Amino acid sequence: MRAIMWFIRLLLFILLFGFAIKNDHLATLNFFFGGQWQLPLVFVILVSFAAGALLGVTATFASLLRQRREISQLRKQLERAERERVATPAGPTADIQIPGLP
Repeated sequence: MRAIMWFIRLLLFILLFGFAIKNDHLATLNFFFGGQWQLPLVFVILVSFAAGALLGVTATFASLLRQRREISQLRKQLERAERERVATPAGPTADIQIPGLP
């Protein structure tokens, strides 16, 4: 299984490397106020991909923090409820009187 994963990684690397070699043309990025940058197209694609991945990780991280905070609050509520249940004497169940039953 490890050999198959390494083969897939090698194949993916070769494909991406070939893509980078084929797209070495210069791309001009135009900014406001007449600013321009000329960069290789593969670099522009790489930076765009990295920025998107970073944005996705940031959005996921914010959601993860919210979920962890909620889980922490729920655990505290559960511990409090368990302490109250232990502190309250249960007593025998035969003492419970239900109206309408003998």
